[in-house]
Amino acid sequence: MPTIQVEGRDAIQAVEGTKLVLALEDSGVDILHRCGGNAKCTTCAVEVLSGNAGEMEEAEATVLRNKGIEDAAVRLSCQIRLHSDLTVRLIKTATSTGLEPGTRPQE
Repeated sequence: MPTIQVEGRDAIQAVEGTKLVLALEDSGVDILHRCGGNAKCTTCAVEVLSGNAGEMEEAEATVLRNKGIEDAAVRLSCQIRLHSDLTVRLIKTATSTGLEPGTRPQE
């Protein structure tokens, strides 16, 4: 069971294979997401500080490139399937942006 350490918060446990955005949201972490987990926006982006977030698929790479995000540590939490421990820094939250989260990303 992967452990997710969110900078400045208590660690959480997640079921292997769960999308990071869902593990965070289901644990009460204030993570912004707007496109329903479809890799069309970058609101759920996190900075991976340590651990293996897995390979980046083309849809994620394309949206990050199109938004001008070139930092290899920045990943979309809706595209990360948890398989190992991760430490992440949140980039945007609903609270910090004043935006409401969008549709819950699909499993």
